Amino acid sequence: MRLTAWHGFRAAGLAAGVLGLLAAAAPLHAASPPPQPAQGPGGAGDRAATIVKRALGRASAATFAFYKSGPAPAEGRPVVVFLHAWGAPNPQSYGGWIDHLAREGNLVLFPRFQEVNRTRPADATANAESLVKAALAELAGDPDGKPDPKRVAIIGHLAGAPLAANVAATAGEQGLPAPKLVFAVMPGGIASNPKSRGIPLKDLASIPSDTLVVTVIGDKDARAADAAARRILREASAVPPERKLFVRALSDDHGFPAMTATLAAPAGVDSAYDGGAIKLPPDPKDQKAPPFKWSADMALSGEQQTLVSQINNARTDALDYLAFWKTFDLAAAAAFSGADAASLKNNARFSDMERWTDGWPVKRLAVETPKAAPAPAATPAASGAPPAARNAATPARR
Repeated sequence: MRLTAWHGFRAAGLAAGVLGLLAAAAPLHAASPPPQPAQGPGGAGDRAATIVKRALGRASAATFAFYKSGPAPAEGRPVVVFLHAWGAPNPQSYGGWIDHLAREGNLVLFPRFQEVNRTRPADATANAESLVKAALAELAGDPDGKPDPKRVAIIGHLAGAPLAANVAATAGEQGLPAPKLVFAVMPGGIASNPKSRGIPLKDLASIPSDTLVVTVIGDKDARAADAAARRILREASAVPPERKLFVRALSDDHGFPAMTATLAAPAGVDSAYDGGAIKLPPDPKDQKAPPFKWSADMALSGEQQTLVSQINNARTDALDYLAFWKTFDLAAAAAFSGADAASLKNNARFSDMERWTDGWPVKRLAVETPKAAPAPAATPAASGAPPAARNAATPARR
């Protein structure tokens, strides 16, 4: 009996060991995510190009500019303003996406609207507006970086998303070119009221009706981003529903590595875009710094610190190529040509996420057109009924 038991235990141990080895080796044989397209939306672009990396402004108020070397087209380069997440002011955190945009021929402006632990969220919109305005003015006469003011798009990530909407809403009064596209990715950080922590929203009803507004969220940690995205779409009330899209990226673990649509997913580190390696113009020696007064909302909360750590360690993957880069490229092309969001929704390529290497389709993007806001109820004064009739029709209060 002892011998039989020993052999049983030994067989069980060998079986467990074999299963463990198979489990460890499973990723080696699992399907791989789809590769980046060579060309076109989301593609690798011109890999032979040299990308110019410049810092405009001054050390305490800088905007990083990225574009392909060589003369710009006669009409200038399409402009992409990239507004970072709160606490992530180094362009290297988004280097993968910035590199793609620059190689596609865009002029990418990355305004550093926040000094970590020294900038209040309430001041971020004005900072971003002044930085973008100064950068466009400085590059207007540059034959290589030359911006095209008729083709401007804004990308915002997390707290950068409400900033993007704010800049679009106030562009006219600030002397900025009106963006044709607002691309809000994983929106967040919106102040719930004027005294709460976060980015206060401007009157988004001022966003011009011909603007394309696209919000993109993921299915992980999605509740806050979902609410913020729908709020931006709802409050941009002058923009008709056919010029708005709500997009949801879905996580997929069919193969290895899995695609996980978290709040940090749009980031992708590329050290070639480290802002610390780009020489900043010095501040004027005779310039006196404004008085500084610290407030609690300048500091990153524990949750924000965790998220910034995730952003600063994110790696570019298929979710970037296909869920964020490709959708932006297609949306910008539509916006610059005057097409509406309905054309994007009807384009099968927009929501397609290609296939795993074993042929299994990756989960498609969920794309929906937000419902039109209900018409405001008619006020008694506007009803046309005489006061007596209105009083008679009004039930007594209890």
